[in-house]
Amino acid sequence: MIDGFAKDYLHNDLREMREAILWKLEGLSEYDIRRPLTTTGTNLLGLVKHLSLCESRYFGEVFDRPFPESLPRWDNAAERGADMWATEHETRKEIIDRYRRVWEHSDATITALPIDYPGQVPWWPRPNVQLFNILVHVLTETSRHARHADILREQLDNSTGTAAKYATPRHDAAFWEAHRANIERAAKAAVKKSQQLASS
Repeated sequence: MIDGFAKDYLHNDLREMREAILWKLEGLSEYDIRRPLTTTGTNLLGLVKHLSLCESRYFGEVFDRPFPESLPRWDNAAERGADMWATEHETRKEIIDRYRRVWEHSDATITALPIDYPGQVPWWPRPNVQLFNILVHVLTETSRHARHADILREQLDNSTGTAAKYATPRHDAAFWEAHRANIERAAKAAVKKSQQLASS
């Protein structure tokens, strides 16, 4: 009983996080979804491309159910990092559609196998796993990148949230300036307090 509940619970959370990732691209220009927004080049469309590779391997190769399309491999030094950004030849539609096809493949694996079904992750120190381990791992990875996407999107247009229905209402510049000033004041006060405690 608990096994079925756990599998459904994790699977539903994974579905929600996938949708959140794609929602972060909605309404943005081609440039904004592709451009590097951190020092290391993190970008929104690259996150989608990366998660496609991640899911396709974990719910595919690990359980001997390979995804039928060719994707970059992270164990090939020549292709390392290629999954984290989109070339000028790759379209938004192509990358998003592939991600959705990966979902279908992953969902078929999750549905077909019991939660304790064994698999092998040769690149892990402890390669023997079960579907449960992989569900938790991929949900964690997807959630982590959804948080990245949330921050990247906030940098672009101040919108936050995990889905359109939960989007944080936008405020004007004066609201955010006052909000940030309040946080800055608290940070400086905390430093001053810690310095006073250290010197006493």
